[in-house]
Amino acid sequence: MSTNGRRQQAGLARVAVVSGVRTPFTRAGTLYRDLTPVELARLTLVELMHRASIAPEDVDHVVLGNVIPSIHAPNVAREAALGAGVSPRTPAFTVNRACASSNTAITSCAEAILSGHAEVAIGGGVEMMSDVPILWAKPMRKLLIAASKAKGIGAKLGLFARIRPRFFVPEAPAIAEFSTGLSMGQSCEKMAKDNHISRAAQDELAWKSHMNAAKATDDGRMKDETFHVIVPPRYEEVAVEDNGIRRDSTVEALSQLRPVFDRRYGTITAGNSSGLTDGASAVLLMAEDKARAEGRKPLGVLRSWAYAAIDPRDQLLLGPAYAVPDALERAGLTLKDMDLVEMHEAFAAQVLSTTQALASRTFAVEKLGRDEPVGEVDPAKLNTRGGSIAIGHPFGATGARLVMSTLLELGRLGKQFGLVTVCAAGGMGVAMVVERV
Repeated sequence: MSTNGRRQQAGLARVAVVSGVRTPFTRAGTLYRDLTPVELARLTLVELMHRASIAPEDVDHVVLGNVIPSIHAPNVAREAALGAGVSPRTPAFTVNRACASSNTAITSCAEAILSGHAEVAIGGGVEMMSDVPILWAKPMRKLLIAASKAKGIGAKLGLFARIRPRFFVPEAPAIAEFSTGLSMGQSCEKMAKDNHISRAAQDELAWKSHMNAAKATDDGRMKDETFHVIVPPRYEEVAVEDNGIRRDSTVEALSQLRPVFDRRYGTITAGNSSGLTDGASAVLLMAEDKARAEGRKPLGVLRSWAYAAIDPRDQLLLGPAYAVPDALERAGLTLKDMDLVEMHEAFAAQVLSTTQALASRTFAVEKLGRDEPVGEVDPAKLNTRGGSIAIGHPFGATGARLVMSTLLELGRLGKQFGLVTVCAAGGMGVAMVVERV
């Protein structure tokens, strides 16, 4: 058992989530299309500190997740923190654990608090899929570097004379696993086949995601976690709510969509997958005793967490099924104790594969070395505010959204325990147990 697990159970220290906030998540190329990741993250940090009534100079530590960094500001956490008024003497850094990046940011902050290196920390993340860096082809990059060092116009012209049409083919950020050459969607298609996940089950889960998200938006629950973004620099548009939610979605309509990754035999479509999204999120963390000494009522505490990694050539997105039993054990709880489960919906097939694995005795024995399955996830407790398929998935920001949503919903329902899971590229996964206090 980890030091974190022992500390949590012994009651020596607990990290409180004091407050949280996120931008509305918007489809790439829409409302935030002209913003930078720094600006979107800065706005979120300013709003978080305002909501938490915390002075910027009192923040000791800032960590943000970001998967596709800007070439202009690769350490987006540092630039956003400075822009939000946090002291220049406060350390800030950016982490990348793919889709689990903001979970990593949060647990990094928690570890700083538990070790006594910080008292007040902000963890979160940002992603701007509207503004991904596009590079020249490598031969062109090499030529331009050589030209910048060449002396004299003749030498430069000689280099440029070697340009060929293929040099102008751009290179976008990789969408395939470096180790396997398969995209995440192709890998999940393989999972769906291996685990016998039906197209109908995937479309049903996607439909529920949209219906739950629409209901949570319409009844005002999403207002607890989002703020209105008056979009700079023109300030003519306002992001009020997540714009990927389809209230008119039906299982029948979803069933008519064509597969994307395996057009002949596949089951994964644009409708049962999360889309490209812009957004930012952040939570404020403090030691629980400090928060209470200041008269604060935390949303809850981080009871435990666990990260796992598996061979990406196997079932790429099944990492959470390996992380969940460790997180539950460290919390001293079982899956039956969980009042809510927030599971990142990269693809419906990935969620269904994970819940199937957790309920499987064969998986428990052969993969986890356990005598009994971890347990069954009650569908009524799963993603009750909607999931990433409907709300959207800004890679670096999703994990913080899940933590915040879970604690807010636990508070609304008067329940105690929640489980958060996120799958990530590279065969990784995270599970976190949170507790309302």
